[in-house]
Amino acid sequence: MMLPTWLTPSHFFMLGLQILFAIAHSGGAALRPWAEKYIGARLYRIIFALVSLPLAVILIIYFFNHRYDGLQLWQVQGLVGVQTFVWVLSAISFLFLYPATFNLLEIAAIQKPQVHLYETGIIRITRHPQMVGQIMWCIAHTLWLGTTFTLVTSFGLILHHLFGVWHGDRRLLARYGEAFASVQQRTSIIPFLAVIDGRQSLKWQEFLRPAYFGVTAFVLLLWWLHPLLMQSTSKIQL
Repeated sequence: MMLPTWLTPSHFFMLGLQILFAIAHSGGAALRPWAEKYIGARLYRIIFALVSLPLAVILIIYFFNHRYDGLQLWQVQGLVGVQTFVWVLSAISFLFLYPATFNLLEIAAIQKPQVHLYETGIIRITRHPQMVGQIMWCIAHTLWLGTTFTLVTSFGLILHHLFGVWHGDRRLLARYGEAFASVQQRTSIIPFLAVIDGRQSLKWQEFLRPAYFGVTAFVLLLWWLHPLLMQSTSKIQL
């Protein structure tokens, strides 16, 4: 059976890259308790980063280079307000994708990396901010680009993050038991649901932290560098 001409190999290659990244990232997270016993938390973090980060960079470059592949399902880039909506939604998505709920020194393995149980800041809005941010990013970019390649990419990313919701809760429940079960009861996956039904209350002073301002500065820098980033990635053939 012949595939339609618009269904380019890049669609399948992107899904393959996402599956590879999901195995490396989620598999690495699942192996963390076992690995840290034998090689230590710092070395584990370094190995995890050396595996995950290159795959993430390849994914980003491949997406940039092939974002217009396939069938153009819609074209809304010329409509009034669409560009502003996409930029605003993308900016908000980064505030969820990179919440200030981790210690950057632990990420870099300067300090001993540890698993933390948080219930402050953005976790009051949603227990899985990265999933929410990824969905927002996918909605914004799929709307803007309107191609089947972008739709397939977004589908894969969302599926991975939905799996991450289940996988993350499962790992935290196994590690913290009743303590995490209590956090589950007081928080929600759907943004603001726990706030609306009274299980949680927002404390805006918790957002007045350097890390949140750092993410905001990063978003502004990314907006400024976006044209240069697109030009640079287009020179890398993937």
